[in-house]
Amino acid sequence: MRLNPAVTESRLSRKDILIRVILGIGVITLTVVLILNRDKVQDLQRYGYIGIFLFSILSNATILFPLPGVVFTTAMGAVFNPLWVALAAGLGAAIGEISGYLAGVSGQIFLQNTAREQKVQAWMQKNGTWTILLLAFIPNLLFDIAGFMAGSMKVPLWKFLLLCCVGKIGKMLVFSYLGAGIYSVTR
Repeated sequence: MRLNPAVTESRLSRKDILIRVILGIGVITLTVVLILNRDKVQDLQRYGYIGIFLFSILSNATILFPLPGVVFTTAMGAVFNPLWVALAAGLGAAIGEISGYLAGVSGQIFLQNTAREQKVQAWMQKNGTWTILLLAFIPNLLFDIAGFMAGSMKVPLWKFLLLCCVGKIGKMLVFSYLGAGIYSVTR
């Protein structure tokens, strides 16, 4: 599963430029709205698994300013069935990560060729889309960059979502069971 290292594009049509600008503005707007309303977003916990799913979408839809999704998942693992918490949180997280992917599709407006970005790009070129799976599983801030890279490298959305789902559900299993374990010890 290797990616094509050639990420260059020829001339873009006006329509392509407009679509990329609209996607970029939409992603920035969503990030700002979610950060400004993070207190209201946390109120979703009262809606059970659907609330966990929605919170995970919103906490992962932000770019470079993550809301506390894993902390929320850990807490919910202590309240609800940890398996279902992990599935709801992992699926929601993967769907939320589409914002980073779309930012990459929109023309790499967030990429500034930093050392971290170059490292993620090199990993993706060397290891292909397996980098998405690994970075989705490990709690880190590099996943947004991986989403940008996947979008800019034209990784098919279905493949990005599949690998992201598997990695995010795996990560959320660890945190939700950690929350359940902490709760059972403190009882």
